Amino acid sequence: MNMRPSALAVAIDSRPRETRDTLFLLAVLAWTLLPQIAQVPAWCSALAYAALAWRARLAWRGAALPSRWLLLLALVGASLGTVISHQTLLGKSAGLTLLVVLAALKTLELRARRDATVVFFLGFFLVLASFLHSQSLLTALAMGISVWTLLAALVLAHMPEDRPPLTLALGLAARLLLTGLPLIVLLFLLFPRVAPLWSLPADGTGRTGLSDRMQLGQVAELAQDDSPALRVQFDGEPPPPELRYFRGPVLADPDGSGWRMRPGLTSEPAPAPAPGAPLLRYRMTVEPLNISTLPLLERARFAPLPAEGHPRWLRHRDGAWLADRPLSGRLQVQAQALLDTPLHRAPAGAGTGAGAAPPSPAEPAPALRQDLALPDGRHPRTRAWAQAQLDADGRARDEPARAAQQLLDHIRRQPYVYTLTPGESGPEPVDEFWLDRRSGFCEHYASAFVIAMRAVGVPARLVTGYQGGRINPVNGMLEVRQSDAHAWAEYHEPRRGWVRIDPTAAVAPERILQPARAGGGGGAIADTFAALDPLLLERMRALWSAADHRWNQWVLGYGSQGQRELARSLGWQMPDATTLARLLAGLIGGLALVGALMLIGPLRRRDPDRLWRQGQAQLREGLRRRGLPVAEHHGPDTLAQQVRQRWGAAGEPLATRLQDLGRWRYARQEQRGALRPLLRQARQALRRLPPS
Repeated sequence: MNMRPSALAVAIDSRPRETRDTLFLLAVLAWTLLPQIAQVPAWCSALAYAALAWRARLAWRGAALPSRWLLLLALVGASLGTVISHQTLLGKSAGLTLLVVLAALKTLELRARRDATVVFFLGFFLVLASFLHSQSLLTALAMGISVWTLLAALVLAHMPEDRPPLTLALGLAARLLLTGLPLIVLLFLLFPRVAPLWSLPADGTGRTGLSDRMQLGQVAELAQDDSPALRVQFDGEPPPPELRYFRGPVLADPDGSGWRMRPGLTSEPAPAPAPGAPLLRYRMTVEPLNISTLPLLERARFAPLPAEGHPRWLRHRDGAWLADRPLSGRLQVQAQALLDTPLHRAPAGAGTGAGAAPPSPAEPAPALRQDLALPDGRHPRTRAWAQAQLDADGRARDEPARAAQQLLDHIRRQPYVYTLTPGESGPEPVDEFWLDRRSGFCEHYASAFVIAMRAVGVPARLVTGYQGGRINPVNGMLEVRQSDAHAWAEYHEPRRGWVRIDPTAAVAPERILQPARAGGGGGAIADTFAALDPLLLERMRALWSAADHRWNQWVLGYGSQGQRELARSLGWQMPDATTLARLLAGLIGGLALVGALMLIGPLRRRDPDRLWRQGQAQLREGLRRRGLPVAEHHGPDTLAQQVRQRWGAAGEPLATRLQDLGRWRYARQEQRGALRPLLRQARQALRRLPPS
């Protein structure tokens, strides 16, 4: 089928080569600037793309470039805008803003090859800057296209005169990249990861809605975020959805309309599993969550991988695992979970340890009294309702399980609604939710449950984390996303310890039992795919997610530990940075020797391009002797046009041979014919020219 070129392609092809090359470079820069739009102020992005559009208009019309005074004024304005936006001209954010502005403004003074070279390398710096904010697979693919096309633009700028096709420059750039690929792989595998040389500055940009504090509605905001939070690989069958509770911050202290985490770190190890207890082992990749709590499956025993740079872990008295610093980078951990066993016993001093009598129901242990606290004067209607409905006979404190069941039955009987948009709340959001509105998200139900249980004297607390997730059919991993963020509750029984209970399951059991996303759609493109094939979008997401995980594991997760394992597989038992450097130097030297040997053969043979250049020089000199003023930079097509203008039909044989030489020069290697006959025919036609 014949593909007709578009009107735009025809219009561009009719312009001079300089116009075409400039438009190509501007399009490459526009693509390279795309990842920076979200990282720089809005005025900076607008100024950059306005400068590129202006330069494209000037190139299309062949108009003169703006004066240097105008460019200097724009640069001063951009510098002032940077100072206003960032309060400085130094630092990563301010430097990125200036880099974007300078790259765009530099295109407005493309007067010589030197200016174009500066623009090329500013583009390469923009590629590097993109990885300061994201090292995802999508960013790598987009910047790979930028490197390829920037290199093609650089190759195009150094090609001879006439009009070499863009495909020729793109193909040559691709071959150059493939030639350098082995060296890139060697550097990646063996270059020593020496901190802080091999690390990016941490800026705390990890995303999560989980925190050591929570206000009502905070978890609901995460339901619209489909970005990954955890990826889990189980040794064996994954647990059912109702057991996939990844325990995050435990919020036990009331804070008006919200909750906060209680201090309580301990260096004590996790309780030992009972003999014969079912033990589930798993490996987990944690995205940069920017919190100190590591979300692990409940009833978890934690064992970090023996890798450098891991945080130091301490266990909270509430059962969570906390790091000594926020999780601002991607982390890989190994852990174990004890399924079908009690969550954990009461804290030390609660009187529920081995050999100790349970505390009196009428008087909770001192360590549990804090789990009865409620802020003075807050939630008066919910507290009154709980005392009237759950403790009418005064038995709620003696039978906490009975009170919890009454609460769940109440939720099932009443017209409560599970929704992501419960609306605005007044000064008493829990009272309004529980008694008036009866619609809310998981944290509304969990908060009301904890307040009602505390109001009748039963210790209770709120737990945040992730619940559910989906099994990726491509790699079998459990993928937990930010939209799986969840809140549930725990209450304390004297003989059982802390018991998990999820009030959300009473109003929306499908949220717990079915691994469905709580968030919305994925935009117009995703809706289009879903309309064409309901399963196509899910398959594409699964494939992309599996590829992204491999990228994280094999590329972003490859560090000093991976280097040592690679070196040991090559025969080094305890490789260090010096050993890796020697290995890298030896391999690079070997590649250089192989490359030199491969070049010896072609160097002994006459280079066809060199022969072509010599033949062109001879033809130009012959035309000068016949009185035709030609310049050194004139190519075959230009010479053919000048020959026709001077000699007319008599010069047609030479003009035809010159055009054949031009086509030979820009043809693919496999499409080139013999060069010597073409040069010989051109010289014969030159000798037959009539005297001018």
